[in-house]
Amino acid sequence: MRVLCVDDALPIMEDTVEMCKRLERITEVTGFTRPREALEWLESHPVDLALLDIDMPEINGLMLAERLKRKKPDAAIIFLTAFPQYAVQAIKLRTSGYLLKPVSLEELREEVEYACSNQRERPAGHIVVQTFGNFEIFVDGETLAFRRAKSKELLAYLIDRSGKGVTRQDIFAALWEEGLYDRSRQKYLDVIIRSLRETLREAGIEGILEIKSGFLRIQPELLDCDLYRFLNNDPEAVNAYRGEYMSEYTWAIFNTEALLSKEQVFRSASHL
Repeated sequence: MRVLCVDDALPIMEDTVEMCKRLERITEVTGFTRPREALEWLESHPVDLALLDIDMPEINGLMLAERLKRKKPDAAIIFLTAFPQYAVQAIKLRTSGYLLKPVSLEELREEVEYACSNQRERPAGHIVVQTFGNFEIFVDGETLAFRRAKSKELLAYLIDRSGKGVTRQDIFAALWEEGLYDRSRQKYLDVIIRSLRETLREAGIEGILEIKSGFLRIQPELLDCDLYRFLNNDPEAVNAYRGEYMSEYTWAIFNTEALLSKEQVFRSASHL
C-alpha cells in the first residue's frame, strides 16, 4: 500500500511517516507539509491511502481531500486532526477513517487495516454491481467498459434509484445539476441513453434496463448488488460498507447519509 501523509506541522508529519513505516501493510510512504506540493506530487505518483491533517493554511484537509478524490478516486482517505467538529464534513466526503490527535501506532494500524479491508477482490457472478467505494459493474468477472463516462453515470444513477422509474428530466437534473433542459440537451441525453443501451447489448445484459412509457428503470432482481443486499440487511454487505458510496458522483451523497443511518441502526440492533 502506497501512502501519502500531509500535515503542516513538520514534527507531526515526520512522526506519522515513521509510524507508517512500522506497519506491514504499507510499502511506500511520502510526506509533505504543504498541500500544494502534495497535489503536484499526485500528478505523477500513485497513492492508495492519504493521511491528511484538516486545519492547514491555504488548502485545508477537507479541500485537499476533494481534490485528491478527483485525481485519485480509488484512494482511501483518513483524517488525522485535533478538531472533532469536522467529523460530519469528513463523513460527507466519504472518507475511510477519522482519528483525533495525538494518534497512537495501534490506532493508526486499526484504521489502515480498515481501509485495506475495503479493497475488494474482483467479484464472481454473472452481473455484479459494486456501489461501495467507486461504482463498477462486472459481467462474468470482467469490468464493463463504457464508451462515455456519462453513460456509466446514468447506469449508476438508475441503480441508485433501486428499480424506481425516472424521467429524462429527473436524469438531467441529477447528472448535470445545473442548466436548462432545452432541446439541445434533450438530444444529448438521448445520445447518452443510446450509448448505454449499446454497451449493455454488446455485453449481453440489455435486459437489466427497461424503458417504458417515458420512464427508465433498472431491474434490481437481475443484479447482485452490494447496495441491494445492504438494504435487505445482509450482514456481509453491511460489514463491507465503509461509509463510501459511489464516491465519484456528487448526487450519491443523499443516499450516503441514509446508508450511514441505516448502518448505525443495524449495528446497534446486532449488539442487543
